[in-house]
Amino acid sequence: MRIFISTGEVSGDLQGSLLVESLYQRAEARGIPLEILALGGDRMAAAGAKLLGNTAAIGSIGIVESLPFIIPTWLMQRRVKQYLRENPPDILILIDYMGPNAAFGQYARKHLPQVPIIYYIAPQSWVWAPNSKTIQQFAHITDLLLAIFPEEARFFEEKGVSVKWVGHPLLDRMAKAPSREVARQRLNLHSDQLIVALFPASRYQELKFHLPLMCQAAAKLQEKIPNLHFLLPVSLSEYRSTIEETVKAYPFSVTLLDGQALDVMAAADFAIAKSGTVNLELALLKIPQLVLCLVNPLTMWIARNILKFSIPYMSPPNLVVMEAIIPELLQEEATIERIVQESLDLLLNTERRQKTLADYEQMSTLLGEVGVCDRVANEILDYSKS
Repeated sequence: MRIFISTGEVSGDLQGSLLVESLYQRAEARGIPLEILALGGDRMAAAGAKLLGNTAAIGSIGIVESLPFIIPTWLMQRRVKQYLRENPPDILILIDYMGPNAAFGQYARKHLPQVPIIYYIAPQSWVWAPNSKTIQQFAHITDLLLAIFPEEARFFEEKGVSVKWVGHPLLDRMAKAPSREVARQRLNLHSDQLIVALFPASRYQELKFHLPLMCQAAAKLQEKIPNLHFLLPVSLSEYRSTIEETVKAYPFSVTLLDGQALDVMAAADFAIAKSGTVNLELALLKIPQLVLCLVNPLTMWIARNILKFSIPYMSPPNLVVMEAIIPELLQEEATIERIVQESLDLLLNTERRQKTLADYEQMSTLLGEVGVCDRVANEILDYSKS
């Protein structure tokens, strides 16, 4: 059996790797010979997928930000599409990554009509553009949606898509996370040290907007709490030199770590993070956090004034419960003063921290149960036989 998986960016590579591991395990248990080909990243390759192209570092959020990646993505997709026409898979799996995956799905519908298409982890355009052309395209190319949020499942069912709610795969990843004590031992941190984790980017352009702001705020926080120490895991090795040069310009105590994001999260007392998958990981580990979301000002102007962009929340934890359980600072709201103010409150205000933890508990009940990746793998293997 041959499966092709398409995804992009660091978070897609993570989700894809968890799926690849489970697919191989479930296939072996059921006596199904399996080969997995993919567009993804190093994590998926390490899990056993044969990469036809590496997409982990070519993702972006925003209109202007995406321009440098249009041609590289198009060239990679053109090569892979030709390969798939000559070597059709038994099943095609699309994970998030809406723009490129929508193009892939439309191509497969036309040129590989016999190959079923399963979409796993729908793009969040269902929240902020529920009646868009993108949603219509999504419904057209999807034979089965494996939904990770209950509301996502309900939305697409109403659009006529065949849907199964499987729960959120991060439940599986977080179930294997270290305790605070173990994480701090691995990172050589004292048990009573006050630690703030910084997560500025999983995409290169995010560094430009988030990292200097985080560093300025960190320096101000250090002035107010001298024994504070910051940890910054580098999500991709090609980002390291840029991050090193940036943090040198600001007077605060910080340790850069290659990977080890899960240890950093588990060890932290508080986190300042960009909007994305990391917010949900932190929430599941019960770490209070502040979310920043900044894009190119031109992108934001176009979104607000031409596309009439409107979304209730940006971060996944807030979207799960449709309430502001964690603070979000969007674009011009993300000033140094606001970041410092919110951070101090979430670090030192015991009552607010306890309220955050209680909200996290409520959120986690809406994400399903551990074993998501195995359920997804079984759905895929069963679908291929139907």
